[in-house]
This record gives sequence, C-alpha cells and structure tokens, in this order.
Amino acid sequence: MTVQNSAAARAAALRAGARRGLWRRLLALLGVRTAGVRRADSQAARWQHGAAGEEATARMLTALEARGWVIRHDLRLRGRRFNLDHVLASPCGTAIVVLDTKAWHRGRTTALVGGRVCCGAEDRHGQVEKVAEYARLVDRALGLPGVAVWPLLVVHGSPVAGGYLETRVPGWDGPVYVLGPDRLLPTLAGAPKARDPRRAAQLAGRVDSVLLPYTERG
Repeated sequence: MTVQNSAAARAAALRAGARRGLWRRLLALLGVRTAGVRRADSQAARWQHGAAGEEATARMLTALEARGWVIRHDLRLRGRRFNLDHVLASPCGTAIVVLDTKAWHRGRTTALVGGRVCCGAEDRHGQVEKVAEYARLVDRALGLPGVAVWPLLVVHGSPVAGGYLETRVPGWDGPVYVLGPDRLLPTLAGAPKARDPRRAAQLAGRVDSVLLPYTERG
C-alpha cells in the first residue's frame, strides 16, 4: 500500500527544484551534483524519511477500519499551514484521535528526561507540544460537545522506553501519549467500549466537512 502524503511530495519538489533549468539538468545527466543539489537532496532525504514513517503508520491503521474506525490522512485546518498526519474517528462516535508520526534515530532511545520527551540527548518535547496544540485547534474547529480529542504521537525507528510515555504540556488539559509502533494498535483498538454506527458516521462527516486535504500551499 502506498500512501500519498505531503512529506513525500515535498521531498520530490525539493529534488526537482534543484534540477530545474537547462544547465542544472545537463549537469544532472552528467552525474554532477552541485552544492545546491547536494543540499536539496539532503533536505529531501529527511522529508522522505518522514514520509516512510507516515506510510508505515497508515498501513498499520488500516486494521482498525474493520473495527469501525474512520481514518483520514494528511489533512489541514482551514487557514492553517500545518498538516495533520492522521485523524481517526472512533467507532463509538465520541472520540477523535489526532495522531502525529515521527521517524527518529534508530540508535537512540526515546524517554522522559526531567518530564520532557527526549530522543537520546536531543530534546523533542517541542514536537509533543505541537501535536497537543493541533488537537486543541481540531477540538475547537469541530465544536462538538461530548467528543474527546486525544493527541498521540507514534515514533518509528527510535525505541520508546517501556513502549509508551505519558507526559503533560502547557495549554492541554490531559496527558499526551508517545507510543512505539507495537503499542499503537492495542492502545486504539482497546479504547472504545461500545459502538454507535450512527453517531460514528455523524462524527466522521463532521471531520470531513471541517478538515481539508493538505496541499503544499495550504
């Protein structure tokens, strides 16, 4: 399964942009990589790495559809430039999951250090704060009383200490969970206690009416 996402599109755009123009195309055909091309390729590789993580998450999430979850990928809020990697509407119709995918260094463990999420020695808590902010904005945009919005972050590559982390961030009233891929499906599959197809369909419809497909220009 291949999932088209903005990270992959951005990687392709960087590579193509660095080779635009007759002289640059000629150099590329000759196998010559200018400093600009090398820089663009390095940036593109990072975007492609993130795209691979998002695609891996998307493949995993398809298993939840049989359980009644409605899953959308690569969305945005009207008037906002950031993208939402994955948004899930629960089969009970009372919860939305705003899920962000990260692909961090395989040789470093993701753990809590002084209450902050770190990958090895690198502080990554700012990215946890971002997904909580995304959840807050989605909650406000949906405007659905009685519907909980959960911010989650799944990390590929870097092993997550204990399989999952629970942390808090300013401005969000509740925990934010950071999960390893092996904990993602059990966590989500075990969350709904009941199914309500009618309410779930209404919730999914609201998501589709409020959140838009992400494009580079936003």
